Amino acid sequence: MKRRSFIQTTTLSATALGTIPMACTTATTSLTDRPSDQTYMGAFAAPALEKVRAAFIGLGYRGKGHLEFFAKLPNTEVVALSDLYEDNVSKSAAICEEVTGVTCAAGLYFGDPEAWKKMLQEVKPDVVFISTNWANHAPMAIESMLAGAHAFVEVPMALTIDELWDMVNTSERTKRHCMMMENVNYSRDELLFLNMCRKGLIGELLHAEAAYIHELRWQMNEVERGTGSWRTYHYAHRNGNLYPTHGLGPVAQYMNIGRTEDTFKRLTSFSTPARGRQRYAEMNYPADHKWNALDFKGGDLNTSLIKTHLGRTIMLQWDETSPRPYTRHNLIQGTLGTLAGFPTRAAFEGGFEGLTEDHHRWIQGEQLQALYEKYDHPLYTRLNVTAADSGHGGMDGIMMYRIVECLQQGLPLDQNVYEGALWSAVTELSERSVAQDGMPQDFPDFTRGDWTSTPALAIVD
Repeated sequence: MKRRSFIQTTTLSATALGTIPMACTTATTSLTDRPSDQTYMGAFAAPALEKVRAAFIGLGYRGKGHLEFFAKLPNTEVVALSDLYEDNVSKSAAICEEVTGVTCAAGLYFGDPEAWKKMLQEVKPDVVFISTNWANHAPMAIESMLAGAHAFVEVPMALTIDELWDMVNTSERTKRHCMMMENVNYSRDELLFLNMCRKGLIGELLHAEAAYIHELRWQMNEVERGTGSWRTYHYAHRNGNLYPTHGLGPVAQYMNIGRTEDTFKRLTSFSTPARGRQRYAEMNYPADHKWNALDFKGGDLNTSLIKTHLGRTIMLQWDETSPRPYTRHNLIQGTLGTLAGFPTRAAFEGGFEGLTEDHHRWIQGEQLQALYEKYDHPLYTRLNVTAADSGHGGMDGIMMYRIVECLQQGLPLDQNVYEGALWSAVTELSERSVAQDGMPQDFPDFTRGDWTSTPALAIVD
């Protein structure tokens, strides 16, 4: 892939995208020794930052949201804003001034597709938040770390396994954090389930179900600029699970994947026929419109099955096309019960404290209040009011608060570079499996065997 062509415009070329599924030739199962100049980052804690000086690259919807909440936090400073479009930068500067009450002193970088590189060298930020199109995530995160900054990147972390290895190796070499900002891990129900799993309430964990099912065909109206202008080409030229982490991240943390207990071993994947996007284009755009010139290859729904090192299973789905309600599934099943989402519900062998007598009835609706009162995650209890006006029901704010808190206190992050890489690796592995009629694909071990020494994510107070 020619990275410059991705950076220069939000519209990705069909030719470049057509190379993505088979772009990696690295043996994903090889376990090589860590080079002597690299450090394992599983529980890495960087030196504490009294004030967190942050730059933001990509100032569309997600970037502006991250900027607004970050600027509200104590002992933080926005030192640079960068986007291809001048109006995105000026609007973000105005948001910064409104939030802080002072004139925005950040360096403003726009227009030149290489302006973000100039920004890194001139401003030397402590951290960089990257909210750009998928193809830019890896190169921008890598350059940020090489420039001495911790990198925080939107999901997915990268497009290919080769890029994920590059990010891992750069993080280890520079001793800089590289965290994929999986905000769903900070949602109330996901935090609740994590806390209940850690307390052993559903016994030994055996199976999970996760998904990102979110009808987004309307984004195709963003023809020249915006998410649809580049994401539509991914739907057309790639066939697999292109966006796995919103559902997968939380269930992986329930199961302690990549931390002491277990890790992903193998994946098999299948896609349905591709129908919805072509039909939507034909129904909503002129016959000579560029969307109708595309031959959509990506199946409407992808289903993957993951087997873990311990033999546990995860059913993972992705569908941004079909006319159906939003769901992440968010199901975790153990020997003593099951927790499930959409709608939120729980069942326990032997029932639960007067709410149910056995596992044949769900605890749901108003009954859930008893579970929230007893098992709400202390992080949610502490921060839900502070983060209430942030995006996605407060989860974005809790995530940003924790990032800043960990940096200021010199603590390990809640999500390490290996977790982001492992969850994002599903994309290429699913594409390979679909192309090979469901043949199993082995996960790479980005930790080089050190996941067994990585402490479990604590239930932080």
